[in-house]
Amino acid sequence: MNLGVFNRVNYNVKDSESGGMYSEWASLTSLIQNGNEDSQSVLGKFPIAAGKEVAMAVVKQLASNLGFAQAAEPSPLTTDREVQWCMEVICFGMSLPLSEHDTIRDCVHVYCAWLSALHPVPKVSVPRPICEDPNLYARKMICHFHNLFVPRKGEVWSFPYLDLGADTINRQAVLCHRVLRTLQHLAQGSNSLTRETWEALLLFLLAINDTLLAPPTVKDDVGDQLCERVLSVLFEVWLLACARCFPSPPLWKTFRETCMNWRHRVALIEQWNRVNLALTARLLEFMYGPSFPELKICEEDAQLIPALMTNDCIAQSWFRFLHCLGNPANLCRPAMISQTQKFLQFAITSENVIDPCQHPCLASLPLIFLKAVKGIAGQVDAFLGIAQPYLWDEGCSSSDRDKRESGISSHPTSVTHSPTPPPQRRLAKSFSVAPSAVTKGIPKASLIGLTSSRTTSSSAVLSGHTASTPNSGPSSASSLSSVVSLGGDSRQPLAPARPKCNSILHMFGEWLFEAAHIGCEAVYHGKGSEANTNKRPSSLLLDNRKGSLSLSQPGSLSDDADIPPAITIDKYEAGQAEALGALCRIFCAKKTGEEILPVYLARFYLALQQGLHTNENRECGETLASILLNSADLFRLDLDGVQVLLPHVINALEIVLPEKELKLKSSSVSKTELRRASIHLLLSMLVLPLHFQNLTIKDLGRGSSERGPLTFSQLKPSLMNLLINALQVESDPQNAQMLLGGLLLSVQDSASAEEVEQVTQPDTGPCSDTTSNLLSSASDTVSSLSLPSDYRSVSLGRGDDVSPETQDQSDSTSSSGTFGNMMYIDYPMGLNKNSAHALFVRATYLVCHRLISSWKTDLNVSLAALELLAGLARIHIRETARKPTDALECKRAVKWLCDYIVYQCSRPPPAHSKDLHSTIVAAFQCAAVWLVAHPYLLQDKDCLTTVLEVVELGISGSKSQGKPGEPVCMKDEKELKPASMRVRDAAEALLTIVLEQVGYFPSPCGAESLWSLLDEVALLRHCNSWPGGDNLSRELAVDRFHYFVVENSTVLALLEEPLGNDQDPQPTVTVLIRGPFGRHAWTMQLRHLPRHKSGTKYHAPNPGRPVPMADVGVHHDVKHRYFPENVDRIPQCKVDKSIPSMESLLTEAGAAAEHAHLSRLVEQQATLETAAGQEWCKDAENPFPECVPPPACHEYQTARLFLSHFGFLSLDAANGNVGSPFMALNTSLDGFCRDLEALDNMSSRTCDTVHVFYVRAGQKTPQEILSNVQSESTVSPHFLEFLLSLGWSVNVFQHPGWTGHISTSWRITQPTSQENATPRNHGGSLYNGDSQVLYWADASSEIAFVVPTRCHEHDASPQFDTSSESTHLSGQGWFERSVSDSAGNAGRGTEKPRTLSLDLDKSSASSPGAINGSGRRRTGAVRHPPPVHSNTKVLVFWTESYEDQLQLPLTDLMQATTTGLEGGSSRGLDERDYFVICLNALASGLLRVKLQGPAGGRTSLATPLVDGMVVSRRVLGSMVRQTALNICRRRRLDNDSYQPPHVRRRLKVQELVQKYRCELSHPELLTYLFSDPPT
Repeated sequence: MNLGVFNRVNYNVKDSESGGMYSEWASLTSLIQNGNEDSQSVLGKFPIAAGKEVAMAVVKQLASNLGFAQAAEPSPLTTDREVQWCMEVICFGMSLPLSEHDTIRDCVHVYCAWLSALHPVPKVSVPRPICEDPNLYARKMICHFHNLFVPRKGEVWSFPYLDLGADTINRQAVLCHRVLRTLQHLAQGSNSLTRETWEALLLFLLAINDTLLAPPTVKDDVGDQLCERVLSVLFEVWLLACARCFPSPPLWKTFRETCMNWRHRVALIEQWNRVNLALTARLLEFMYGPSFPELKICEEDAQLIPALMTNDCIAQSWFRFLHCLGNPANLCRPAMISQTQKFLQFAITSENVIDPCQHPCLASLPLIFLKAVKGIAGQVDAFLGIAQPYLWDEGCSSSDRDKRESGISSHPTSVTHSPTPPPQRRLAKSFSVAPSAVTKGIPKASLIGLTSSRTTSSSAVLSGHTASTPNSGPSSASSLSSVVSLGGDSRQPLAPARPKCNSILHMFGEWLFEAAHIGCEAVYHGKGSEANTNKRPSSLLLDNRKGSLSLSQPGSLSDDADIPPAITIDKYEAGQAEALGALCRIFCAKKTGEEILPVYLARFYLALQQGLHTNENRECGETLASILLNSADLFRLDLDGVQVLLPHVINALEIVLPEKELKLKSSSVSKTELRRASIHLLLSMLVLPLHFQNLTIKDLGRGSSERGPLTFSQLKPSLMNLLINALQVESDPQNAQMLLGGLLLSVQDSASAEEVEQVTQPDTGPCSDTTSNLLSSASDTVSSLSLPSDYRSVSLGRGDDVSPETQDQSDSTSSSGTFGNMMYIDYPMGLNKNSAHALFVRATYLVCHRLISSWKTDLNVSLAALELLAGLARIHIRETARKPTDALECKRAVKWLCDYIVYQCSRPPPAHSKDLHSTIVAAFQCAAVWLVAHPYLLQDKDCLTTVLEVVELGISGSKSQGKPGEPVCMKDEKELKPASMRVRDAAEALLTIVLEQVGYFPSPCGAESLWSLLDEVALLRHCNSWPGGDNLSRELAVDRFHYFVVENSTVLALLEEPLGNDQDPQPTVTVLIRGPFGRHAWTMQLRHLPRHKSGTKYHAPNPGRPVPMADVGVHHDVKHRYFPENVDRIPQCKVDKSIPSMESLLTEAGAAAEHAHLSRLVEQQATLETAAGQEWCKDAENPFPECVPPPACHEYQTARLFLSHFGFLSLDAANGNVGSPFMALNTSLDGFCRDLEALDNMSSRTCDTVHVFYVRAGQKTPQEILSNVQSESTVSPHFLEFLLSLGWSVNVFQHPGWTGHISTSWRITQPTSQENATPRNHGGSLYNGDSQVLYWADASSEIAFVVPTRCHEHDASPQFDTSSESTHLSGQGWFERSVSDSAGNAGRGTEKPRTLSLDLDKSSASSPGAINGSGRRRTGAVRHPPPVHSNTKVLVFWTESYEDQLQLPLTDLMQATTTGLEGGSSRGLDERDYFVICLNALASGLLRVKLQGPAGGRTSLATPLVDGMVVSRRVLGSMVRQTALNICRRRRLDNDSYQPPHVRRRLKVQELVQKYRCELSHPELLTYLFSDPPT
């Protein structure tokens, strides 16, 4: 489209300021400038003294009848002739010198009273002829009023206070205000005004405004004093005329032409903005309906628009008022503004004839330009639906303050020289349309802070030059403040019903583009050929009709020497920045699928290229800040060709992100918001290099590059260094979390790309073999010198490798300014070190260091850093990319985590809070992830020692091995005082993972279950005693087991039957161990030999008889001795006699008799045995039978042996008691099997559910959304790819883990034939949970991904644990319970609840001190039961249109997300527990992320996904999964009463103890153990 043709159609022709929509109509400008004969009196032809005498006499008499000094009387004037004669006198009286104030005052009073004839009830003093034809006389009186406002001959109005004094000026201003107030009330209250009267009134207002405002502004002249008032009356009366008698085209043309003569007045722009926004507010109401965001303006401005104005009248008035100033871009052209008759007259009459643009009043043009552009930007925001309400209100209440600060008059306001004293000023203000506060004149200033918060410091455009120009406005610190409110994440969402970008650009684009392109001509820079070399191609080449924006027209501006320093082109940067910001907001409002005209895109890209230009001193200018603050969505919207801006945006980000002390030209811009917007841009660019790779980026308007074509892959070093350097210096918590998410995205994307493409990115460069990676502690205090990320510096290594050319383009980077020397002591990485492994190392070191140095006191940043470290631990980097030092690097990461835990635990007691303990728990969980992912770390002695010391610290509150020199404190001697129960629980979980999972996860059976799948029924089926059959119930199986509880936390089920091993019978016991961390099955045999030596049998059925030997040998008769013979020859000593002889013992009484009796018994037994043997030999055929082994024993009391061998049972304990807490359970009681099953259905891992939906463009009902996944033809192929990347498919009937619904979780069942059917060509419906789901798990968590296809009725029934007692104890099913709630019902004797639930000390029942010490965290939990566990759900929506995420039927879709856990929530389903991740597919194949969560959540901002991030498909599944896990983990951390799964299982075991324990004494327990096993 030819923009010139379009603008001519819309009557916005800028080549002719006087043309446009009224070009064919005559102008009345000459009439109001040259004066009207009707305002001349016949008395003016006489000497002034004579006329003065007549006027004073007549007017005084007429005024006496008005009722000021006495009661009003009827006028003596009864005929038209009499009235007209008196009016001639009054007309002359108003032109008298100001010294005749009383006469002039009486003239004004008389006319003001006579004008009441147009009111419904005229005053008594109005002459009868006037009452009969009020309009005729009113037109004459209005014409005569002009004399009051025009300068008197011979009087210098420029400095009247020098001759007449301030009092005269004040009284004169009061009269002017009186006239204006009267005319304003007349226009408001009279219904009898004819068209001729309306036109006369409007022409009068135009005339006095032109008289007062057209001359150049001079301090405290009449025009300066009355400027605001006359303008406000003109605009408000004109609006009334539009509603009652729409002005004719000649009037509109005159209005436009005269307004352009006043453009050097700040008040004109303020009134223009005020009226435009009031009309826009009404325009939006009937154009877009009540659902469109309301444009909030103050009540006073809203009343400007008459209530009876029709919609068509509003539209016509809005368009005409909008164009009454011409092109606002011309306000930055002093030559054009000063090309008026009054300015030329000033130049001619001045002592030294100078160019009109040299007048000092033009020094306010930069501020005027800024306000005008802000007015347009405010209307753009209104059409986009993003206007900020609070800014309007501030504008209304601070107009006077803004007037003073923004330099409306070019001097500080002085009450002494004010023509209107405060009382009269308040009176004058009162005759605006609505009453207002005490302010001077008007600007109501209701636009988006156009004269208030957004422009408070806007007069900085004048700073630096006010000393040499005393008449210029006051200086300020900044000229850009409006963009702050639009650049942060707090900005309002765009209105869904907003107009298309093309429509807004058709209306405002031409002005905004011109305002954005100012200063691009070399003549403005005055740099000659040098400026031409850097000159951006003019966007106006797109429309050759425009030429060069009129900037280089011969008369526009002369040499720089002729331009005052206050109005050089660089002073207009604030307005240019506002225009660029408005353009960015327009283009970033593009909807999905919306097309923007290529000509607009081209001009926009050229404007951004110019605005993103950076200067040599690395200062962030106003245009640069405005673009960055308003273009966060620039690379997320599928804008055609937007990639050409990548190099320029990266160069701009180098100015903002790496600098710790950012240099801002405008002090009103929030550095935090600017950095946040820059981070948004960075996060949308991180995946582009690996996505487009070697695709060439076109050089925008520069022709061929000397360095050759630039590709996307060459930008990766720049982006990675930007990311690292930004994170290194970031101090804002939210910004840091966003950067952490981007860092994990970059590492994971690089690793995935290398894995998929089997190509490792080159990791070469100087010092690449360095293995020492010590992080410098000074990284937090890096100086402002930062790495240039320029795409031209991709090969930058050490300083001696930098070419001089590169150094010049790197903005004076020093030769030593490499990344290694800046951040690490011994780790000098070159900028090209961007392989996944190199990024992994850099990220690990930076995050670990900042975590313990800067982020440890901030909860959310600490959590985000720990989430990133956990994500890094899980990333699989190709082995060819790993370094030999990988183990060392991972070891150091674990050491950092342990140090972090130690530091947090060692903080003083006042610092211990819920947030602190949450960070410690998260650090324990992160350490567990590292150890499971890198099991070789525990093979290192130092690493194992460090981990176990930290575990000990978490469980007991202190280390056994303290500081050097301190004695070692044994564990059994320590008093258990953990930092909190949550910290202890987390340390226990880490210890269990170290002992059970590290190196063994996943098990050969997969990650679905950490437990043994065997239970009582399965074990009994393998016993020899089981006859077979399928009718084995759990009750029958349980009866065959002995059940004991050890340590009050572990249930032992003992089966004393061998499992089918008759061939090798051994004492066998099969144990089912149910503890806090799961269920395990052990089979143990009592063996005398190791298994490897037990292969050969040590007995045989018939070993065979040895062959007898007949040779008996020689019999020797030898006397046997106990000692050698030589013993008798050795002399005996007393020691030899210490053992008494038998004879000496027989001397005691009775001993001899007993001895003799015993001897007889021995002899008798010997005789009997000899006789028996002889008798046997006579009778037996074979006196020597074969030796055979005894039969194998099949009856063992193996349970007793097991308990004894493992130390659970000891007869040696004091008083014969058992050696440890040990008790038997009575399995015969009702409910035991049910409670045992409930315990088995408590997972030892956290379980979460994610529901995934596909939303086609425009869909709003849940039925449409749920039906999309039924067929693959209705979903994107990339969606199916995404589903499979979330986890692996599992059959819910054969899956032992979490399935997304509690009814099918942690059990294996048989599906029905209908449930087993698999849909074909599905679009994801296969994973709806009926037969299959997507599943993922690690050692500590499970997550199921369900694709719902139908809504379910909310089921609020309890799950599993359905007994009344159990429900009373546990609250609801297997949900977590507070310590106080469960222990209060389960405690026995004098044991404390805390001790029973967590077993802090075995002797806690008798040691209150230990209990108090360990339970020092939450005392309030005992008094107040905590809330039930929050039912956190994560919803993922794949949307084809980004705008659909604003209208998702979440409430209706909640019924499709039931998991069976809702029964524990008293408030049921609630949107506050839902987190939404929207994935919008871009045309490039990338995806844009939108996160939504409950408002006010302190820990809801989980990483790695960040709102607005752009991710690639290769990492999408992993990023979504990690974000969902982290969201749920943060919600659990935020719940102070949450208890981990192992604590819930422990509580359930304690519940079993209380309900089913056998109250046995010690003898009864032994009897129970020695009894026969059940049969």
